[in-house]
Amino acid sequence: MGNTVLVVDDHPDFRAAASALLAAEGFEVVGVAATGHQAVLLATSLQPDLVLLDIRLPDLDGFAVAARIAELDGPPVVVLVSSRDARAYGPRLTRASALGFLTKNELSGAALRRLLDGGPRARP
Repeated sequence: MGNTVLVVDDHPDFRAAASALLAAEGFEVVGVAATGHQAVLLATSLQPDLVLLDIRLPDLDGFAVAARIAELDGPPVVVLVSSRDARAYGPRLTRASALGFLTKNELSGAALRRLLDGGPRARP
């Protein structure tokens, strides 16, 4: 798997912090998006290897965005993130079109690599 990432979150501070953190840990952030619609458009045009996708967005939730991204030709891997614990989303996480889930405070290059290398998904 390559290391290009699209960061999707409606909070500019988190987009900036996540982008800087991932860049420092060897990922190439190729784009950022603030809405679900932007995320789908950028996933299509930029063709990142990975989409780091916030669940709570102003237009579509991350579950709907992940499902739309999964329908793309050669879709990127999606990892959902939230400031809320996995239990807040219950079984929706296990049914999501995503590789896994991290809380925002768990986010690191190492945590993403564990998921990408087949590590355990977060379970509610």
